[in-house]
Amino acid sequence: MATRPILTPLASSASYFTRPVRILRDYKIQNLRPDLIAGLTLSVLVLPQGIAFAFIAGLPPQMGLYAGIVGAIVGGLWGSSHHLHTGATNTASLLVASVLIPIAAQGSPEYIAAAGMLAVMVGVFRVLVGVARLGVLANFVSDSVIVGFTAGAGILIAVGQMRHLLRVNDGGSTEMVTRLENLIIHAPETHLITLALGGGAIVLLILLRRFFPKLPGPLIVMVLGAAIVAVFGLDQQGVRITGELPRSLPPLASLPIFNLNLISDLSMGALALGAIGLVEATSIARSIAARSGQRLESNQEFVGQGLASLASGLFSGYSTSASFNRSAANYDANAQTGLAAAFSGIFALIAMLALAPAAAYIPLAVLAGVLIVIGLGMIDVPEMVRIWRSTRGDTAIMLVTLFATLFLPLQFAVLTGILMSLAYYLLKTSMPVVLPVFPDDAYKHLEPRPGKPQCPQLAVLEVRGDLYFGAVGHVEDAILENMQKHPHQRYLTLRMQNVQHIDISGIHVLESIVRHYRELGGDVYISKVRPAVQKRMEAAGFVTLLGEDHFLEVDEAIPFLFQHVLDPAICIYECEIRAFLECQNLPRPDYHLDLPGSVEIDESKLRFITAKALHHRLAQPDPPLVVDVREPREFKRGHIPQAINIPLPQLVTRATELKANLSVVLVCRTGRRSHRVAQALCDQNCTGVQILEGGMLNWEAANLLVAIEF
Repeated sequence: MATRPILTPLASSASYFTRPVRILRDYKIQNLRPDLIAGLTLSVLVLPQGIAFAFIAGLPPQMGLYAGIVGAIVGGLWGSSHHLHTGATNTASLLVASVLIPIAAQGSPEYIAAAGMLAVMVGVFRVLVGVARLGVLANFVSDSVIVGFTAGAGILIAVGQMRHLLRVNDGGSTEMVTRLENLIIHAPETHLITLALGGGAIVLLILLRRFFPKLPGPLIVMVLGAAIVAVFGLDQQGVRITGELPRSLPPLASLPIFNLNLISDLSMGALALGAIGLVEATSIARSIAARSGQRLESNQEFVGQGLASLASGLFSGYSTSASFNRSAANYDANAQTGLAAAFSGIFALIAMLALAPAAAYIPLAVLAGVLIVIGLGMIDVPEMVRIWRSTRGDTAIMLVTLFATLFLPLQFAVLTGILMSLAYYLLKTSMPVVLPVFPDDAYKHLEPRPGKPQCPQLAVLEVRGDLYFGAVGHVEDAILENMQKHPHQRYLTLRMQNVQHIDISGIHVLESIVRHYRELGGDVYISKVRPAVQKRMEAAGFVTLLGEDHFLEVDEAIPFLFQHVLDPAICIYECEIRAFLECQNLPRPDYHLDLPGSVEIDESKLRFITAKALHHRLAQPDPPLVVDVREPREFKRGHIPQAINIPLPQLVTRATELKANLSVVLVCRTGRRSHRVAQALCDQNCTGVQILEGGMLNWEAANLLVAIEF
């Protein structure tokens, strides 16, 4: 039994690696045909994109093909999504180039080996994230980061391919500004035939996308470009071509796995590649799952993405990632399972072996034209406008990520965007909304109503956000600020239905607020507390401190406070707001009375009498004088038969008339107005004053006679 807690997570982690077994075991034969058709359709995209994206990374075209083939097979078999397609992508290729250029010369054996090693490191990072069940971390990266980075990457791809479109030297710099300067300087050296091929490829691809969007535009453009070069011998006239591809299965790569210096140099880039790849995979998989209705398992997907990059590096490819356009095409082709992606890799492998000689004539200018169109298409202007119109925080994240992508090393740009996204999340969660709420016009629901004056006695504040250590300072400041704005509010009701979590720091702040209100003679009440939050409060002793009767149900909170806590004298004589439904039935005297400020009443100076004791004394030969301090309208609705009515304002001014009386009993609805009058009389040294405990509510509860006047 003792080994079960250890074995259970191990078995669960092992299940991530047996995903193909589960796919084949549960596979339905009727899915084979649509999966084969979808795989064949996708293979048409894998080949040209593999060649083109390797071009971005500064790697031989066969590495892009190997990445597309191996990534599709492994990602499809070990991933969670039925439609996500893994392989070489534009953003990953651009990141690979950014990481490798400072380490080795493009095209050199060291550069190629470092690319394979980087893919392995990225794969290991992603697998560890998945096995450790940290997939939820991808949710903390804002979509603004992806939009900003993708737009910046698209611009960099377009600028970076201009040298091949013009066949000029851009200096080989990784800095965009330097590249643009060199392109302008060397523009007169443009090779016109190369420019014509590349420009024609751009125009043709745009037309194909516009009028025939379902056709494989990049493949058509590359085939035509290769045919033109081969027929007219343009490679002999200065047009640069890709060269013949090897006709072999992806070979095992010889990787410098023991080169610790290289591993150290690649580590930051591997982290950036791994992170942005996981975020992209999550975003793409969710967007397609929203259409397909599939339930995703993010940790399994991360393992699949990691194994795909790891296998790509081991089999002479480079870092892989999820592709949005291939994944969308997979869904549109009616793929049913992950086997469709695996089939696309197999079909692409067969096509590569068969067509390798023909691919040798693909001109670099045509590849550059294809990549320029793809790069500019990565700038999602409508989505950028939506973000611009949403919040300033999202806009700032997008713009900072965009400019960081353009002007910083890409691995740092990615991490800058991710860190900004996390910082923005922490900033938002550390500033929960604390706002006053008021009844709506029908007095049925409490809601924010900016500009509406608050009740002079009771603050009703709603907390929208968690009370954890990073947020408690803001919440406390907001509540204390409300106290300063309304110094006469002695009571506070906190509505906490939107508080999902509370830690010990949050409980400490609540304790401080309770003490603060109680020191001022008031109190705090809490309504709509979630069970999990209240359980933590009980465990920390806060419920004992506040009192169980201070936790109120939402429907009874205001009526309870009105009946048992708020001072009706203030409600009747001072308050002109009448904020709550219960206030509407209070009498409205035709005069205004400024009552003395609310002070702590010394209960030791006051004397109380129960309803039954008063009833007994009223039957004696020398009964006490019963003075009802309510307004006449209230008095007529029901009062003690022997009582006289002297409303509170008059009684305070006629206090001297009561000095001669040996025994006076003050009565009101609940006893709170009687407290106020008794305090005033005691301050004038009146003796023999008693208060009917619980007021008329207790008198009626004792089933004693009540007089009603019509």
